[in-house]
Amino acid sequence: MTTMPTLQSFIGGRWIGAQAAQPLASAIDGHVVAHTHAEAIDFGEALLHARRKGIPALMAMDFQERAARLKALAAYLAERKEQLYAISHHTGATRADGWIDIEGGTGTLHAYAGMGSNELPSGNVLHEGPPLQLGKQGKFFGTHILVPRGGVAVHINAFNFPIWGLLEKFAPTFLAGMPCIAKPATATSYLTEAMVRMVQESGLVPEGSLQLVIGGTGDLLDRLEGSDVVTFTGSADTAAKLRAHPNLIRQSIPFNAEADSLNCAILAPDVTPDDEEFDLFVKEVAREMTIKAGQKCTAIRRAIVPHQHLDAVAQRLRERLAKTVIGDPSREGVKMGALASHAQQADVAERVALLSQGNEVVFGAKDGFNPVGDGVGEGAFFAPTLLLCRDAFANEKVHDIEAFGPVSTLMPYGDIDEALALAAKGRGSLVGSLFTRDPKIAAKAVPVAAMHHGRILVLDREAAAESTGHGSPLPALKHGGPGRAGGGEELGGLRAVTHYLQRTAVQGSPTMLTAVTGEYVRGAALNESEIHPFRRHFDDLQVGDSLLTHRRTVTEADIVAFGGLSGDYFYMHFDEIAAKETQFGKRIAHGYFVLSAAAGLFVSPAPGPVLANYGLDTLRFIKPVGIGDTIQARLTCKRKIDRRRKDPKGVGQGVVAWDVAVTNQNGELVASYDILTLVSKRA
Repeated sequence: MTTMPTLQSFIGGRWIGAQAAQPLASAIDGHVVAHTHAEAIDFGEALLHARRKGIPALMAMDFQERAARLKALAAYLAERKEQLYAISHHTGATRADGWIDIEGGTGTLHAYAGMGSNELPSGNVLHEGPPLQLGKQGKFFGTHILVPRGGVAVHINAFNFPIWGLLEKFAPTFLAGMPCIAKPATATSYLTEAMVRMVQESGLVPEGSLQLVIGGTGDLLDRLEGSDVVTFTGSADTAAKLRAHPNLIRQSIPFNAEADSLNCAILAPDVTPDDEEFDLFVKEVAREMTIKAGQKCTAIRRAIVPHQHLDAVAQRLRERLAKTVIGDPSREGVKMGALASHAQQADVAERVALLSQGNEVVFGAKDGFNPVGDGVGEGAFFAPTLLLCRDAFANEKVHDIEAFGPVSTLMPYGDIDEALALAAKGRGSLVGSLFTRDPKIAAKAVPVAAMHHGRILVLDREAAAESTGHGSPLPALKHGGPGRAGGGEELGGLRAVTHYLQRTAVQGSPTMLTAVTGEYVRGAALNESEIHPFRRHFDDLQVGDSLLTHRRTVTEADIVAFGGLSGDYFYMHFDEIAAKETQFGKRIAHGYFVLSAAAGLFVSPAPGPVLANYGLDTLRFIKPVGIGDTIQARLTCKRKIDRRRKDPKGVGQGVVAWDVAVTNQNGELVASYDILTLVSKRA
């Protein structure tokens, strides 16, 4: 007789759990695949370990180093993904379902590694500028910085994405320098545990930076402090209970919720059954019903269609759903697996029964539901169920009850205003989709729908070829929604990282703010020497290293030559009469001539450490430069980012942002910008 494994929690740097407790069954055939452990967890020990080991270990690295660890971890897990796919099968997931969870998780790690290396500084202070001058003489400034909170993040996840759910929270938390304690939903925790074991075996995650809880959270929330953070993904009811936890309220502990919502898809009134957008709508609704067996917080629960096309939509959805092969995902041709557990199966059945009251079943268990595979009769399968609510303004159930499975409800509308009113009755959703060919409809509908949705997909034939679909949260875009959807947000690029950082306003002199932020603030003390800043290697450059150039007087010949070279014969540069009638009262030089002339003043032409100029930021032309004006430039090392990259010869490189201030003969600023350069290190 095969002994099923007992899952273990990873607490205090060791794996805990030997005594079997709750059995966890395969969603496919009901056999027990693992047990939770019976041993109680000392959450005081867990938090102490995170504070004493995790925080110092993470703070010993900077943003760039942590980003590099995420990149390496993503590669490590990707190499072992087949082991995870084999286990994922028991959650009821098809290969396509598993791809969303497993490779979606490693892809999110990759995404945050890239964001960190490209957008975050060396060090652990993120400057959220620009600085604001607070005094008339330029001696007193204010700005904002973001720093690690010095606390612990508790992540409570749902059962439907055992891997992605943990990694999409872990990635920005780790990047922000905050250790986390992750609690997956028990039903599918065997897959999460397998992944966390890989993470620990990789050696890439410092001790104390990731702990795993199998089972309940006990008194964990009671032990948290003001510097900690709690995030939750799951039902709206559970989110409401956690939000009201006395200790979270008493300590003002940030709580972020991403809850299930009654998301919608709207077929716009301009679309007819002959349009590609009509087929896209049908395909997307059916796909959202069957991917992960409908167990997605972003799934389409309400399909809102014009009255005149209701029958056509219903018929095409019936035809598509009838072709969906359901059963054991290991069987060839199976497109939809099981729900995650028998408890989930019973819950969905109960909610479908409630939704069916007063509504019609367009497609369901009576339409050929027959899962394929051995032992599937003991599995947690559920038939794709399409309901029809003919008067969704009178039936509140369809806007209140969510069956978290392969279930969606059709509801007709009269005009686009009615469609938007129906969408709003969900009282806050993660995502809504609008299928239309008409940009005017999109322009009208999206701002209205945006009041109640965290994300909106506008899908037409042009976007369809590259669209990631209604239900796909992306690392670069916000995931979350108002109201019932939890009122929080995750992902969204670096926005997610900033959720785990403390924002603080800092005031002081330019020199002090430069020292604090690691970025040069104009007016701060400068480092000037006979060595041109462009002659210094990355290792030797210091923020504040500066060069004041010689001067150049702009002539009419300069303007004529630049116009001929660029082809820019704009009247302000060449028409004396017309130029006199403008606010400037005279001909002026091209702004880009000023930019080019400034480069000529500060560039060191001989080969050296500066390898490439790859961009300009914050470019502004402040005052016009006329014929006879004399310009001068100041070049200052503003910011250094050590990305720890090497060229093909093994020589390291870093990125340097240079502050450029171009002034005229009166000392007035005429142009201001940052230059971004790649600079080599000493060999």
